[in-house]
This record gives sequence, structure tokens and C-alpha cells, in this order.
Amino acid sequence: MSCTSPERVTIAVTARGVVSSLLLVPEQHRACLVLAHGAGAGMTHPFMAAIATGLCDRGIATLLYQFPYMEKGGRRPDPSPVAQATVRAAVAEARARLPSVPLFAGGKSFGGRMTSQAQAASVLPGVLGLTFLGFPLHPAGKPSVARAEHLCGVDVPMLFLQGTRDALADAALIEQVTREIGQRASLVMIPDADHSFHVPARTGRTDAEVRTQLLDLLEAWMKRTSAQVA
Repeated sequence: MSCTSPERVTIAVTARGVVSSLLLVPEQHRACLVLAHGAGAGMTHPFMAAIATGLCDRGIATLLYQFPYMEKGGRRPDPSPVAQATVRAAVAEARARLPSVPLFAGGKSFGGRMTSQAQAASVLPGVLGLTFLGFPLHPAGKPSVARAEHLCGVDVPMLFLQGTRDALADAALIEQVTREIGQRASLVMIPDADHSFHVPARTGRTDAEVRTQLLDLLEAWMKRTSAQVA
């Protein structure tokens, strides 16, 4: 699948100015994923770039975008209302540019949680499902399910990709959360992976192999979800 360089797109966020985004569209695309970055690194982080490129190779477009604090070079994440408004603006931009393909949204860690909060508060128009690359269920060392309470208000399919060594999502607790959500939630635990989907050398696997697994899972889930709502 031929993939050109990403197009730089400016997105207006109500009362917050504009943020940057990168739109990567393969010549023949069959879905689009609006993907938000984690709290500590922006849309150009190598992990984000690798996911976007890998999905493009599989015929799936991506829109990566910045939250306002990251756009300004800040370190403290935006309050939830600001982050949610940014999610909505990014989704609207993707819908306007690629109106004829199935649309999904999600993110890495903080970006995924802000996306699900936005969906729970008010449906993201046209979004068929949400994907989480490491849902941050709780702070490190403080197991809790409080951050997942809003997920009961999400009425679209959700895919949770979690590492078994993720310090921000105790394996037993994330399994409990997805079990309570029911059929709308799909959970895949990645053996030995941490919150960044890094695996120790002793496992015999590489981080690149783990990313390939994540990409295969994302592709299969989006294809299946698109078919279910067609």
C-alpha cells in the first residue's frame, strides 16, 4: 500500500486557538483512525509515527493531533473540558476530509482516556468505535477503577490493548473493567509489555514485533467493527 508523506493540517479548537495535526492517507483507504497522543509526548513521538505508518501500510488513514498544552510546549496536560473539545475538533476535521470511510477514534494513554470521556459526555458524530493503546486506569502504584467509571456511558465498541506489565493498569483490574462493560469491550493483553509496549530482551521479542501485533489487532478489530455496523 503506497503511503505519501503526512499532510500538515491546522485544527481550530473553540476558544483555544489552533493545534497542529498530521493526516496520513493511503491511496486506497478503507477506514480512518483519529489518534491522540499520551500525556508526556506529542504526535511526532516515534511510537505514534510507527502506528500511523503501519496502519497506512494496511490501508487505514490516521489523523494524529496535538492537545493545546503540547502545542504550546507545556508539560501539564489540559483540563478534561479542553482536551475533550480538542478531541471533538479533530474528529470533525477527519469526518470533513474523509467523509466516505468508517471513522474510529482513540489514543495512547491520556489521549485515549480523553477520547472516551468526550464520547461519554456527548456522542462523537460518525465514530464507530474507540481504541485504547494502554488505557491509564490508575496512577502508578495506586490501583483503582475510578478512571473507568465514565466508560459505562460509552455506547460504541471499544478495543483495549494493554501490556501485562503496565504500571498504570493492573491486569486484574482492567480485566474486571472490561468484563463489567460487557460485549462492547474487547481486551487483548500483550505479554510482558509495559505501558509503552516495551518488552524486555529476555522475552525473545522486540518492541517492533509488539508494534506489529498491535497493528494487526487494530486492523482486524476495525475491519470487524465496520462490517458489524454496515
